Amino acid sequence: MRKLWVVSVAVLSGCILAACGGGSSSNSSGTGSGSTAGRGGTYKVGWEQAFTFTDNFDPTGEYLGDAMSIYSNLLIRTLVGYDHVAGTAGNKLVPDIATALPKPTNGGKTYAFTLKKGIRFGPPVNRPVTSKDILYSFERLAKPRNGAQYAFYYDVIKGFTDFSAGEASTITGIETPSANKIVFNLTVPTGDFLYRVAMPATGPMPREVAKCFEGRPGAYGKDVVATGPYMIAGAESVKISSCSTIKPMSGFDGQTDLKLVRNPSYDAATDSRAARENLPDSFEWLVNTNATDILDQVAAGTLQDEISTIPVQVLRSYATDSSKKSRLHLNSGDRTWFVTMNLTQPPFDDIHVRKAMNWVMDKHALVQAWGGPTIGKVARHIVPDTLFDNQLAEYDPYATPGDAGDVAKAKNALHGSKYGNGMCTASACKNVYLLADARVVDTKMLPVIQADAKKIGITFVVHTVKGAYPTLQTPSRNIPTSERPGWGKDFADPLTFFTPLFNSRTIIPNGNTNYSLVGITPTQCVKLHIQGNCRNIPSVDAQIDKCSALLGQSRLTCYENLDKTLMSDVVPWVPYLWSYAQHVIAPNVTKWEFDQFGGSIGYAHVAVE
Repeated sequence: MRKLWVVSVAVLSGCILAACGGGSSSNSSGTGSGSTAGRGGTYKVGWEQAFTFTDNFDPTGEYLGDAMSIYSNLLIRTLVGYDHVAGTAGNKLVPDIATALPKPTNGGKTYAFTLKKGIRFGPPVNRPVTSKDILYSFERLAKPRNGAQYAFYYDVIKGFTDFSAGEASTITGIETPSANKIVFNLTVPTGDFLYRVAMPATGPMPREVAKCFEGRPGAYGKDVVATGPYMIAGAESVKISSCSTIKPMSGFDGQTDLKLVRNPSYDAATDSRAARENLPDSFEWLVNTNATDILDQVAAGTLQDEISTIPVQVLRSYATDSSKKSRLHLNSGDRTWFVTMNLTQPPFDDIHVRKAMNWVMDKHALVQAWGGPTIGKVARHIVPDTLFDNQLAEYDPYATPGDAGDVAKAKNALHGSKYGNGMCTASACKNVYLLADARVVDTKMLPVIQADAKKIGITFVVHTVKGAYPTLQTPSRNIPTSERPGWGKDFADPLTFFTPLFNSRTIIPNGNTNYSLVGITPTQCVKLHIQGNCRNIPSVDAQIDKCSALLGQSRLTCYENLDKTLMSDVVPWVPYLWSYAQHVIAPNVTKWEFDQFGGSIGYAHVAVE
């Protein structure tokens, strides 16, 4: 349940911003050269390695954050969407192909939408979008054979799971009373349902084309029919008289090049300039395995942007050179990195130990291990502040001077621990299994974690696994702690942190993401072969259920209180980093924006000279 990213993080060997201070979390928007943004040109993006799309760019199954930004900014319109800007403003929903954001009725279980007039499919379909095209996208999502990766969000629709299981011929909870009206009936109040229908997989699909790719996950990716301001180049040449005549659009080879051009069926009057300005005439993403070459081309202006790993020397150059600084963009990625602690495994089955770990950890040093202030800032709690409209910006339950940790407070937290009063002296505190990954950043963090834990009596035996997630996500491995995890939102609602990470009902034998096993029961422990202390594990399931049914500020406040409960009464993690999304742009980029939803480039608002 997390949005993925192509980009890996450049690990730096010291401070980059002057004086190693917090520096600027940089420019959420702005220009590259100072020129007035204008219409025209081709906006070219260097894409490192390969198009590692999770479902070959098929909207039904695609789960890559960078791909979602391409979809929602340029290619696919949904009932509701975003303005594709940075920060909290970019997390707010706005109408897209719906006329308005509907208020739920029937106790929060019914959502009715009216479609705007003038919404059309681009070539080769060239017809008006109807409510049945949206219904079809949900039918496609519900069928497991189509490879949907986040269909679980729509299980709350009446009849969705029955249709998915082949036990019903229709999704009974979706009604299409007319061509421009669609109604969703849910089984329970779901306060974030509007966010769920802003995900690209729910955008309208023309059955006459997409049906030809059912049961072939990813195959539709080269023939995606646009509803947005741009379309895949060559779409107008595809013949759709039958499935056998459909060939891939020439603008996407799936390997090295993706090109979008203006969609002649798009009517700007149906859209908002706040959401989409559509300034370039075309976009092109070019695969290049050499990140240094990509960044050289960006500096020269032959590429305007990049999806790549930024080498340390390049990042340092942009961060310290006043002539380049405005072209470095650091934005909140709505992603938290943390040290996880398993509540069933000693010594972390003791809340005193878990609190002491939060007090003793030098979070500043961990952020420096990642590369310092250009990589991100110290995390204070579970969910990034932007998802709370910055209402928890002052909340820091384990604050220490300089974020360097406080041994005295850590030892004080251990008073009353079953493993030692003031120090973790029991045998369970020695040679504790710590799972690490083989990335460079892991090797830089480990000495900090080991040295700090030793100050309160805990020592580790480090087990390093290249690609540690599968091991960590198997509960029967009984991993006490790991420094590997990070988590990013799927959409702008705290539920996308709390449900997958802390709901006991999401704990599964493989691919589990409730790493701390919050709320696990003795019965679950037996089924999952957990060998540890499964008695009286704290649960937040009821709080999650309460919050998920609420709307507006009440919902936000409920989730803020849940974050506080987790940090004070459960303490499953040591959160240490809220990471940035990093981009450098060319000098001939005259307008640039960050898309908070996709966590990537805000293509709807960029321009090239």
